[in-house]
Amino acid sequence: MSAPRTLVVGSGLIGAALARRLVPGGGAVTLASRHRPAPAPQSYGARWEALDATDAGACARLLARLRPDRVVLVHGPSDATWCEEHPSQARAAHVAVAENFTALARDARIVLISSDNVFDGASAHNAESVPVRPANAYGRAKLAAEQALLAGAPGAVALRVSLVYGHEGADAGKWLNFFAVCAHRLLRGEHVEAPDDHWTTPVVLPDVAEVTAALLHTPDPLPPVLHLGGPDRVTRAEWATVIAGALGAPAGLVVPVPRARTRYASRPANACLTSEVLSTLPATEKITVRGVAEGARLLAPAFTGSGTTRGTVRS
Repeated sequence: MSAPRTLVVGSGLIGAALARRLVPGGGAVTLASRHRPAPAPQSYGARWEALDATDAGACARLLARLRPDRVVLVHGPSDATWCEEHPSQARAAHVAVAENFTALARDARIVLISSDNVFDGASAHNAESVPVRPANAYGRAKLAAEQALLAGAPGAVALRVSLVYGHEGADAGKWLNFFAVCAHRLLRGEHVEAPDDHWTTPVVLPDVAEVTAALLHTPDPLPPVLHLGGPDRVTRAEWATVIAGALGAPAGLVVPVPRARTRYASRPANACLTSEVLSTLPATEKITVRGVAEGARLLAPAFTGSGTTRGTVRS
């Protein structure tokens, strides 16, 4: 049997990490996105294709050339604030991509990376059996994409992931995750305002890639919806204090504030995911998802060795 061909639609934080994780397993790995990612995927053994994933014709042409066995949809827009300001555009983009690939990649295993924002935050623990009730426009867009995916591709999987964090350089221009925002500011001696009433179950980026890769590799039927959350339920303020400790920064730089005073006001109060299913699957039962303290220790060396160029906050 030939090595599987994988197409990852979206070359941001998760897409690039997943491509890196898949390359050593063999087979062609392709990232597709509107804009060329940096670093170049060729530097770690993947390839890149320009693609507007909302364009059905462009998707059809790319799929005809690549003929992927596996497709991961990590498409945007993912900025919850932007989605709140442009709800119709956000929904249309997410649904279009899901519909395009369910219609055109029927023989591939498709995994859609979804969000904890499909819940309203009323429950402290959202498992797969908890009824969905989106908190905001981003959650409504993601839920609509899930529904389009599962209606059009019965073997597909919607993997809802809690808050993802990983390393981003100080010169990245725009920081896409809360950990990076905190780390770079703390290392400059700046105060970090973090909500003390916004709970989440953060997942470190390598663990997201590991679980997603495992789901792609298994030949077994999978449940249509799965949750991936970290083992720790923490507020952003508590988490920022853990980050400060791992970096050797003063804990006093972390300033707890109400969520309503921050750009997280539209996010669910409990952006937390648990799973009744994931650890019971043969593909993932041996994967241990790390907590925030271990994740901070894992990432700290990369941040303390980086420069101090200012970036634009987008977390």
